[in-house]
Amino acid sequence: MKRIVELALFVILILSFLTIAQKKEREKFDPSRDAAKDIKNAVVQATKENKRILLDVGGEWCIWCHRLDEFILANQEIDSTLRANFVVVKVNYSKENKNETVLAKFPKVDGYPHFFVLEKDGKLLHSQNTGELEAEKSYSREKLLSFFTEWGRK
Repeated sequence: MKRIVELALFVILILSFLTIAQKKEREKFDPSRDAAKDIKNAVVQATKENKRILLDVGGEWCIWCHRLDEFILANQEIDSTLRANFVVVKVNYSKENKNETVLAKFPKVDGYPHFFVLEKDGKLLHSQNTGELEAEKSYSREKLLSFFTEWGRK
C-alpha cells in the first residue's frame, strides 16, 4: 500500500511539473527591439500565412497591458483565435523608447495598450482603444473574441 501511495505522489509531482512547464509566458514589451524591423518581418510572415497583423502598443510600466496579456493567455479560445488570425507585434512605448518614428505613421494613441490592425501588406485597417474591450478590472471575453474575429483574416 505504501508503494502505491508513493507512486501516486510521484505521478502527481510529475504532472505538476509538466503543467508548470507548459504554461505560456507573456511576451514582454522590449524597448531595445526595432519596431520597424519587427513590422517588416510581420508583413513577410503575414503574407506567407495569409493573416493580418496586430500591433499591440504598450509598455512594461502599463498595468492594463499586463492584464490584457494575462487575460488572453488564460483563455485558450481567445488566444487561439488571436493566433489563428494575426501575426502579433509588440510595439514598446516607454520613456526608454517611445518608437516615435514608427508610431507617427498611425493615428494618435490616447491610452495603452492600444491595437492597430494592419492588412498583411502593412496597410492600416483599424485603430482600437482597448478600453472599449474592458470589463470591470479586466477584459471582456465576448468583446475580445468579437474583435479578433471581426478584424481577423478574411
